[in-house]
Amino acid sequence: MTTHTDIVATGWVSRLPRAWLPYLLLARVDRPIGTWLLFLPGLWGILLAGASTEATVRLIVLFAIGSLAMRAAGCVVNDLWDRDIDRKVARTAGRPLASGAIRPRQALVFLAALLLIGLGVLLQLDPLAQALGVGSLLLVAVYPLAKRVTWWPQLMMGFTFGFGAPMGYAAATGRIDAAWVALYATAILWDLGFDTIYAHQDRDDDALVGVRSTARLFGEQTRPFLAACYAAAMLALTSAGWLAGLGHWFYPALLLPGYLLARQIVMLDIHDPARCLLLFRANRDVGLAIALAILVGRL
Repeated sequence: MTTHTDIVATGWVSRLPRAWLPYLLLARVDRPIGTWLLFLPGLWGILLAGASTEATVRLIVLFAIGSLAMRAAGCVVNDLWDRDIDRKVARTAGRPLASGAIRPRQALVFLAALLLIGLGVLLQLDPLAQALGVGSLLLVAVYPLAKRVTWWPQLMMGFTFGFGAPMGYAAATGRIDAAWVALYATAILWDLGFDTIYAHQDRDDDALVGVRSTARLFGEQTRPFLAACYAAAMLALTSAGWLAGLGHWFYPALLLPGYLLARQIVMLDIHDPARCLLLFRANRDVGLAIALAILVGRL
């Protein structure tokens, strides 16, 4: 496998004050795909709820801000836990904590600031969503440990990153119901699939340092595993739409995200890190296509 890194220290971030750069890279501001993948399930939940236009727009704005802050906070927590491992992995050795550009104490201060922003967003939501948001912090804290004790850290990632779906739905409806469960299952399965693709970038290095992943677990059988994850996600999404009472146009609109997911399965090459990263990033369009299908179903 070709040695590479996904850190982007050039471009617009390089034009900001130099002292900011390590913090921007720590927060992965140079790679917004993570913020998109955290935000999109929340968008699904908000749209599926079918609240008023004013309430929907308000929640979308709040979730966008919250996703930016909490994705950054999650990256800080992850890098604090993994800084010793990251030094041994080619793709992550240049991360600010692993390289020493930022000290742990500085990262903790930065984390506190990000959590304050997240708290400000959380306080704008109803009590049920607030309770769910507080509960999600446990997932954020535990997720980085999963790779040390289980072959399924990508599943834990699904529970963590996918939590925006049930939280957005609860924030818009004030309740938990069967549609809430089905939408959360959709997000978990989708995340499990695309994070397995992502993990193939580090498969060889992970084996050397003893980090576990579904990429290592399934290896050459990743394509059928990915097909099973994505098929189950589409089934759960169809169920969520039916349980939420979406209109009949929702179902043909699912052909677009279904096609985009199938394309990833066909194009997958686990021995090509650059292609794995490209397919991982393609999930932003999948998430937007799902949001579009839900919106069409609400018309």
